[in-house]
Amino acid sequence: MIGRLNHVAIAVPDLAAATAQYAQTLGAAVTVPQDLAEHGVTVVFVTLPNTKIELLAPFGPASPIQGFLDKNPSGGIHHLCYEVPDIHAARDRMLAEGARVLGAIKTGAHGKPVLFLHPKDFTGTLIELEQA
Repeated sequence: MIGRLNHVAIAVPDLAAATAQYAQTLGAAVTVPQDLAEHGVTVVFVTLPNTKIELLAPFGPASPIQGFLDKNPSGGIHHLCYEVPDIHAARDRMLAEGARVLGAIKTGAHGKPVLFLHPKDFTGTLIELEQA
């Protein structure tokens, strides 16, 4: 069911510093910051030949990323995102298999439908599914 790895998301305490590190130190191409109020994050994408890295920082007081950073002050890998051909079919399959879908399907940073799966159902890893 899952397709290619779309991105690895890393929560960071300082988005500007992390962006500079990827752009200047590693020589990577990075996007401009994008606020996603519905998700409570500001994101920057690092473009790689085979996938992307998503740098996440809190946006607003109710950001789920702030809770992650409170537990991991230096930041760290937050989630993995896999592509699926049909987000609704993927959701239905996950629910039928007993996996916990976190919240409703929303529009993600790429303008495509996404959903999240509970990390306790996937070996401690938060999974994002994005419609390809």
